[in-house]
Amino acid sequence: MVDLDLESDGAARLVLAVGVAEGYDVDERFEASQSGLALPVTVLEDVHGGRLHVLEVAAGPVHIEYTAAVMGTAAPADLDAMQEIRYLRPSRYCESDTLRPIAVAEFSGLQGAELLAAVSSWVGTRIAYVTGSSLPTDGAVNTLLSRRGVCRDFAHLVVAFLRALDVPARVVGVYAPGLSPMDFHAVAEAAIDGVWHVVDATTLAPRQSLVRIATGRDAADIAFLSARGDRPVRIADLQVRAVVDELPRDDTLQPAELH
Repeated sequence: MVDLDLESDGAARLVLAVGVAEGYDVDERFEASQSGLALPVTVLEDVHGGRLHVLEVAAGPVHIEYTAAVMGTAAPADLDAMQEIRYLRPSRYCESDTLRPIAVAEFSGLQGAELLAAVSSWVGTRIAYVTGSSLPTDGAVNTLLSRRGVCRDFAHLVVAFLRALDVPARVVGVYAPGLSPMDFHAVAEAAIDGVWHVVDATTLAPRQSLVRIATGRDAADIAFLSARGDRPVRIADLQVRAVVDELPRDDTLQPAELH
């Protein structure tokens, strides 16, 4: 569930990545309103099955609600040749070329599930999770230097290390039952032997209950809200809630897939 109140200072185009990705059996509702009137919404699908809700707003308060009931699991994510190339390249927030010497020094000789566990443990024990400690423009290098960050920063550093070691890796925006305080969550996803595995160095929520929203090279591809207009759009209030019938126990040393 997402309950979002915005304040727009002028006409703007809003793009929201809050809907559950394609592939799930889901009963959902997306509603947007301004001045008591419903706003028309266009839904676009991205290359990984994520869905963007696009709407035009005028100046004034905007209210958005999204609810979804997800039944069962989605099929495992595929890995094709183009994805492998795309997710081995450095990106804006995952500077794997810059971090390659450190990655080789710390993780040389490790492969497969052992490598994923080692990178996750290294990042999770050396980076402090501190709310509000990073800027939206910070990348993996800044996170390593400052030794603190939030979930997107942890994911960026994990992805950068893995790409530096020739492992395809990407960032995923998810709903995360068990996360406290509740919010949108970002994790890494790495391809080993043709299978995508979740890597969450924060260990703040069980990987087995995560629900995919958006997938991309880094946080620039999975932002839950972007706005285009001549005047600012501000978040007045945001509430996110995600629950599951039974919260699983996560063995962080074992691989886990995002279904």
